[in-house]
Amino acid sequence: MKTIENKLGEWIVKFRWIVISLTLILVALAASGGKYLSFTNNYRVFFSAENPELLAFEALEKKYSKNDNVLFVLEPKSGDVFTPDVLAAIEELTEKSWQIPYSSRVDSLSNFQFTEAEEDDLIVRDLFEDVNNLSTKDIAKIKEVSMNEPLLLKRLIPEKAHVTGINVTILLPGKDESKETPEVVSFSRKIAAEIHQAHPDIEVHISGMIMMNNAFGEASRGDMAKLVPISFGVMLLMLIILTKSLTGTMLTMLVIICSILAAMGIGGYIGYPISPPSASAPTMILTIAIANSVHIIVTFLHSLQHGNTKVDAIKETIRLNLQPVFLASLTTCLGFLSMNFSDAPPFQHLGNFVAIGVAVAFILSMTFLPAMMSLLPFRTKPIQNDDDPLMTRFGKLIVNKRKPLLWIMINITVFLIAFLPQNELNDIFVNYFDETVKYRVDSDFTVENLTGVYNIEYSLSSGESGGINDPGFLKDVEAFSTWYRQQPETMHVVTLTDIITRLNKNMHGDNMDFYKLPEERELSAQYLLLYEMSLPYGLDLNNQIDVDKSSIRLISSLQTLSSNELIALNNRAFDWLKENTSHIDLSANPGSGTALMFANIGKRNIKSMLIGTTLALFMISIILIFAFKSLKIGLISLLPNLVPAALGFGLWGLIVGEVGLSLSIVTGMTLGIVVDDTVHFLSKYLRARREQGLSPRNAVIYAFSTVGRALVVTSIVLIAGFLVLSLSSFELNSGMGLLTAIVIAFALIADFLLLPTLLMKFEEKKYA
Repeated sequence: MKTIENKLGEWIVKFRWIVISLTLILVALAASGGKYLSFTNNYRVFFSAENPELLAFEALEKKYSKNDNVLFVLEPKSGDVFTPDVLAAIEELTEKSWQIPYSSRVDSLSNFQFTEAEEDDLIVRDLFEDVNNLSTKDIAKIKEVSMNEPLLLKRLIPEKAHVTGINVTILLPGKDESKETPEVVSFSRKIAAEIHQAHPDIEVHISGMIMMNNAFGEASRGDMAKLVPISFGVMLLMLIILTKSLTGTMLTMLVIICSILAAMGIGGYIGYPISPPSASAPTMILTIAIANSVHIIVTFLHSLQHGNTKVDAIKETIRLNLQPVFLASLTTCLGFLSMNFSDAPPFQHLGNFVAIGVAVAFILSMTFLPAMMSLLPFRTKPIQNDDDPLMTRFGKLIVNKRKPLLWIMINITVFLIAFLPQNELNDIFVNYFDETVKYRVDSDFTVENLTGVYNIEYSLSSGESGGINDPGFLKDVEAFSTWYRQQPETMHVVTLTDIITRLNKNMHGDNMDFYKLPEERELSAQYLLLYEMSLPYGLDLNNQIDVDKSSIRLISSLQTLSSNELIALNNRAFDWLKENTSHIDLSANPGSGTALMFANIGKRNIKSMLIGTTLALFMISIILIFAFKSLKIGLISLLPNLVPAALGFGLWGLIVGEVGLSLSIVTGMTLGIVVDDTVHFLSKYLRARREQGLSPRNAVIYAFSTVGRALVVTSIVLIAGFLVLSLSSFELNSGMGLLTAIVIAFALIADFLLLPTLLMKFEEKKYA
């Protein structure tokens, strides 16, 4: 009775032209969805619609205003901001910044709303204008005000006064941010270049959330333009060297290209955007799906070398590989589908892109590839011996040294696992980009020389309309601001109480004795009303006070902190508010902001991926038990499937010690890949045991001789492919690629040294 494998082989050879035509048509239809793919330029893509930190942040923005910004930092070579030329540049850039598309507010030294008393009147004016008419005394006064104003010092001017900032608030319409964000960035870079050209002694650095958003899009396009060609080149070269078949290599690459096009096209139909993580999908599909074709090509060439006809070789290839390649593809798909448990949509998209690509690659490698092999010529040299001498000798070495090898592997595993706790959860979103990215360089410069790019924002509620003028509430806010400024992590605090304190002094003839909060609610209300009526367009207080004047927005700018440090600071602030204030409504932690969102996403992702990985492992274990028809073999396979990730993260803890958002998905992502080697080794081992009646020791040697070289080839290809990802300028991809390559290397070691020794340990009693 013919098996499914035999029937499939005969059918493919008989109807090869139909198979080739049909598969190419289906691939073309799937690939046509590529026209719907688009690059996303928004950091919010990393957060699901239900993410509580995102919901809290959007609620804060809705209450006040969005805080997306472009931050220009001027660096004069003289090291002194308070010179006529630099002040002129500040004034010019401030004026030009209003022309940036979607700009709603510009804050700089020049348009800072300076207040002073003139008899009984409150004068509100720009700090300076028309620089050419300023005297030395005027410039000295401007410097004195700037260096003593809490709203400016360490925000737009540092204590050394060697750089200064111009902050532009951007309100994007949100209709098509893939066009809106680059439009803002392009214009910002243009005016920065104009300022530098007009003032050659002033360098202009650009940071801010809009620039970070744009960096995500540029990183995505850059990776696809750079890494995919490198991957193809590396894979092409390695396949030619390892398989020694130009025809087989070209067919393999054709299968992979079709798999990538189909997967990305289907993703386009579904509506997935291209983000930096999902931009690595083509490289991953290329790397992972090659394994299927390698097993097919290697087995086919091996059969031809032993004198079989091309048709018989194809039938034998499908017979030997259908089950293990199917199981390997299925487990790989399950591993990547487990990424749907991730709380970050880009990693869900990545997992689905790759799972689709692997599924398509399996179908093509079992239909299109053998059909094409039956048509094209292959040159092979006949061989007499059926064994792989090198792998046979290696298999015998493993058998002879099985006991010490088992103990060596146990000791190595225990040693590296001991370093797992050394991994600290840390997501620094600025460091998502390496030093080759201009945004990262400019942001690092900003933090080192001016102010923090990390913010925690607080919506402090009085609990009643107009309650922000209550003296008790204002004193609580001021006390909280003072406490925050005393924290070692803090670089600057924006708070309305600084304005009200200054207004109280102004309204008392600029008497410093009144540089404090007013004691009466009516006075605060009158001061704010008078001040707001005097403010020019675009510089109102809507970004700090909500509509019914019940809440105040407080913004703390911080040093670059680890995720744990950031969360700890916010919790510390909340605890202080609960213990030391009585007029602030604290029904929930008021802290929010982009930095907190990224700080929490890694921890949240680890928890969700733990569930996904556990489920995937359970399903894979059940599949292997049924596929191998043995509970014992299925359970034995668990160890070499679990150990590589544990060893990889242990080594990472020893060398690096930081785990962020991208690394939290590595275990789930690599689980299916790791299982591939185990499946192929066990398939050959069980074939030797069941079909040839060999002992466990001889079955191990047989497995090494028949599939050992293919496992080495596919592992080297996989490691090389993921190492290409480590070249990415986007740190999430580079770290993920490097750790995945390490895990795959440990997987090969586990399947060559641990799995055989376990099989002999638990099965050799019958043959003692």
